[in-house]
Amino acid sequence: MEDLKKTEETPLQSPSDPPKPLHEDDADEEDDNVKQLNECSSLYLSLQDCLINSNRNWKSCQKEVQALKACNDRRNKEKKKSEEGNSEKRTCVIS
Repeated sequence: MEDLKKTEETPLQSPSDPPKPLHEDDADEEDDNVKQLNECSSLYLSLQDCLINSNRNWKSCQKEVQALKACNDRRNKEKKKSEEGNSEKRTCVIS
């Protein structure tokens, strides 16, 4: 007997289409999140590429993980300084 189960076919990329970057699908889905990273977004995308290329092996992507962490820490310090500066400017004395 024939197997009557239908199989899903995925559309093939035509040979004339340029290959997509490995992280493009992830970036499309999480585009807003990536944009919020501002100056750290390229580091995030590099980490995504590394994880894809290493079959999600975090140990082999530690350079990218540490670079993203350092960038995020720097952003948080700058944000905190900015918020502290703004709160000092808003302080007023009422006599």
